[in-house]
Amino acid sequence: MTDAVPTPAPDASVNHGAALPSSGGGTDLAARYGTGPSRWRPLALALLGVLVAGAAAWVVWAMVVHGSPDVDAEMVKFDIVDDHTVEATMDVILGDGVEATCRLRSLAEDKNTVGDLAFTPHEGRNTVTVRTERLASSVELLGCTRTN
Repeated sequence: MTDAVPTPAPDASVNHGAALPSSGGGTDLAARYGTGPSRWRPLALALLGVLVAGAAAWVVWAMVVHGSPDVDAEMVKFDIVDDHTVEATMDVILGDGVEATCRLRSLAEDKNTVGDLAFTPHEGRNTVTVRTERLASSVELLGCTRTN
């Protein structure tokens, strides 16, 4: 004797691949999914294009203006003379007729600032003396900026 499992009767509310009823003979995609492309899309794309072009123009401007600065400086060396004095040597390149101010900072071993100096450099190698509160362990060139 075998136990037969009864199969359920098909549900009349489930559509098993039969064609959906439609109004007017075809599927109305606009009613189902909305209308076609928005009339604002071309305007939005044009605005995006203007923004991208503006950003690209700004990058080119920044490269041209900041790519060749009027003042360029590089630390060559520093010497710790005593507990309250440091000598720093740097090379400075100035553009034609440019006056600049350079700034140095001396740091102690605990990374606290113990000396600070702003000076007007001349073209070429510059050696300056920085007075410190206590023994410095390093000197850093913070940078040079054009003053005129």
